Order: sequence, then structure tokens, then C-alpha cells
Amino acid sequence: MSALDYLADGFLIAFQWHNLLYAFIGVLIGTAVGVLPGIGPMSGVALLMPVTASLTAGLPPEMAAASALILLAGVYYGAMYGGSTTSILLNTPGESSSVVTTLDGYQLARQGRAGAALSIAAIGSFVAGIVALVALVFLADPLSDLALQFGPAEYFSLMLLGLCAVSGLGGKSMTKALLMTVLGLLLATIGIDNVSGVARFTYDIPDLYQGLEFLTIAVGLFALGEVFKTILENDQSSQEITKVGRILPTKQDLKESAAPIARGSLLGFFIGVLPGAGATLASFFSYILEKKWSKHPERFGKGEIAGVAAPESANNAASGGAMIPLLTLGIPGSGTTAILMGALLMYNVQPGPLLFSDHPQIAWGLIASMFIGNLMLLVLNMPLVKVFAKIIETPPHFLIPMIIAISVFGVYAVQISTFDLILLVSCGILGYFLSKNDFPLAPLVLGLVLGPMIENNMRRALTTSNGDFSIFYTKPLSAVFLLCALAWLVVPLLLKRRGKQVVINEEA
Repeated sequence: MSALDYLADGFLIAFQWHNLLYAFIGVLIGTAVGVLPGIGPMSGVALLMPVTASLTAGLPPEMAAASALILLAGVYYGAMYGGSTTSILLNTPGESSSVVTTLDGYQLARQGRAGAALSIAAIGSFVAGIVALVALVFLADPLSDLALQFGPAEYFSLMLLGLCAVSGLGGKSMTKALLMTVLGLLLATIGIDNVSGVARFTYDIPDLYQGLEFLTIAVGLFALGEVFKTILENDQSSQEITKVGRILPTKQDLKESAAPIARGSLLGFFIGVLPGAGATLASFFSYILEKKWSKHPERFGKGEIAGVAAPESANNAASGGAMIPLLTLGIPGSGTTAILMGALLMYNVQPGPLLFSDHPQIAWGLIASMFIGNLMLLVLNMPLVKVFAKIIETPPHFLIPMIIAISVFGVYAVQISTFDLILLVSCGILGYFLSKNDFPLAPLVLGLVLGPMIENNMRRALTTSNGDFSIFYTKPLSAVFLLCALAWLVVPLLLKRRGKQVVINEEA
């Protein structure tokens, strides 16, 4: 049987009325989970895993496993959709991969284009989801083999490339962007070292042993930073109620978004295939790529529609790509897919090379349901764009308490810790002063995300090579990534220097 025949059988399972219901419940809960900061897809899937056991209690084992996976996967990619809503409307990232969407999405909302931004986010997410699933059907085997070629040295070099590329998020000053990246890396070292078990920079404060919660810092810097700006500066542009203009995107918006959606979908999918890379890295890379590719890079960060289309497409495509190592190799590529793997094992189903031959109902039923779920999300989200967009018309004296309430509730729900609330407020104040002095916040967030990954992969690589650093440039893939990282830093400096020399010669 061909992949299309197996997919057709999968649709027969996915179209059963109870599986359609589970898919709808999953995407609905997922959208809500994405909107609320702090919960995120991983927490949402983990919270619902025990519930699925009760819901599928009367079904045969194979059917129960398929139905449970359909519901949990719906929560996963539904959360990727929902995360963009508060990022665009309130500058509050719903989950980590939506941080980049705040850069242009919130600016579009302030210009009265919240409806267009939300619509493009929904359309981009839908297209990316379908692209990722088509690629999943046809490319699962070859891409899983390619992912196995990535060892610790390759991962280290890829993450280093990500950090060097962050200079593209730095606005006018590359120095400030790199300073913020280093600050993010320093914050990432706080906590218990995974390898040696030694406490680092914890100062005997038990709350610091687990490290700093990523989302607490992101929500503090972006959401509360904006709140402090409005309160302390009595920002007149914020005091005026922003009117929502057109709800649906214009033909020009669609034209400008088409290529970024396509590029974001492909890039996000391939990054999602790599275990450990995840949707957050995919959205950052996609945004950086679009800014470099654009004929008008100066528009990014000021309300460029491509700055919403690309990262939103990338993070949804990455969630589809992350299914490849999970289903074909039994390797979870992210925290959420690790929980989905736990759900499979709970039903005595072993993910890996034999999953498609031993349990085709589960594997192909899940893939088919994701096609249906993506369509459900588009149908569910497009009518709600008008409702969500009206939030931006709320007067600031009502909107600010709402942002604070959502931020506090979301952050407190993660670890139920008052320390996180203190950290949230501290990051809000820090975010206000940094943005006031033109220090970009996105590099700090990316440094915080990539720091532990870079450190762990570097130490694993050096362990395998007995401390020999040549492993990073003798492996071909690793060497290519390092050369790209070097070029990303050196080429702009050379071009800038050459431009200055041309100006001096002309003056002479």
C-alpha cells in the first residue's frame, strides 16, 4: 500500500463521529490554552492526559489510543494558533513561540490593523499546518534518517548560528543586540547544572534551583514593560482608543504575506524535525530570514505584516515537523511531544519504526485528524477575528488591568510561586527601561531559550571527543553552520566599513 492508501484509511478513522468531536474539543481547548500566557501547549496536554483515559474508557484499546492522541494533538497545534491572539492585541505572548509575533503584531494592532494581523496569523497557521502534514505523509522516512545525522556538535553549531543571527533583531545597533544576547545567556546559567548537579548563581534561594521560568521573563519584558510605559510616560498614543479598521486582510496584505508564509512553513517544518530545536527557534529563525530577505528591513518592528505571517507559519509548521521524530524514531523533539509519547506508552503503544506497521490505525488516524483539526481551527478562528479585534478598542484604563490580570494569572499558574510574581514585576520594570533606551528585547529572550541547549550540546560533544574542540569544525555540517554564523557577523561589519570608506572618498 502507498502512503495515500494508508492516509485514506486514516481519514476513515478520523471521520468517525466521536473522533471528530475529540478533534474539535482538542482544538477549542488548545486555542484557549494558547491565549492564556503561562499555560502553553505542554501544560495543556499534560493536564488533559488523565482526562482522555476517562473519555475513552469504553472503547477498544487501539481505538481508545487513536481517540486520545487525536484530542491531545488538537490541543498541541490549537495552542500554536491561539498564542498569536494576545501577542498581537496585548503585547502578551501566549506561549514561548509567540514572542516574535509581538514585535510587529502589536504595532499593527496599535495602527488599527489588528483584524488584518489576526487574519493573516490564522491563514498562515492553516497553510503551514497543511504543508507540514503533506510533508509528514511523504517525507517522514528520509527526514528521520537526516535528523539522526545531527549529533551534539551539529546542534551546538546550529544554536550558535541562531545566536549570531539574532543581530538581525537588533534594530540599528548590533552591539546592543549582542549585549542583550549575552545577558540572556547569563540568565540561562542560573539554577542546578544538569551535568554536575552543582548550584550556580542561586545564592541559596530555593526558588532559583530550577532556573528562571522562560515565560515569566518574556511576559514581564513585553506585556508589563508596555504597561509601565503607558503608566509612567502617560503615553498619549495609548490613551487614545485605537479604532479597529478593516477586519479581513487586503489584497496587498495577502500578496505581501504569501511568500513569507511559504518560506516560514518550509523552514519551520525542517527545524521542527530536529529533536530539541522546537517551535520557538523556528519562529525566531523565520523572522530573521524575512528581515534579511525583505527589500524594506527598516519596516520590521514597526508593523510589517510579513513579521506576523512568517513566525506564525513557522511555529505551526514546526509542531507538524516535531511529529516525525516522535512517530518514526520514538524520539520526542520537544516537551509537548514528550508528553504525547507518554500518552502513547500509557496505551501500550511503542512509538518508533514499527509504529506504522504494528499500529497503522493510530499513526494514520492521527495524521488524518490533524488535517481535519487545522480546517476546524481556520473555521473557528476566522469568525472570531472580529470579536478578538474589538479588544483593542477597549480604553486603556480598562485594558491595562486586564493585561496585568492575564499576566499574573498565567505566570502564577505555571509553578504557583510568589517568587515568579516578583520576577514578573522586576522584568516589567527592566523591560520598560531597556526599550526606552533602544535595547532590543528579543535577543535576550532567544539567549535565554538557546543557552541551556548550547551548553548541554557543547558538553556532550566534548565528552565524546575527550575534550578535543576540533570536533566542531571537522564534522562537515557543524563546520558549515559555524562558517554561516561567522559570515552573519562579519559581512554586515565589512559592508558598513566599506560604505563609510566610499563616503570619505566622495567627500575627499
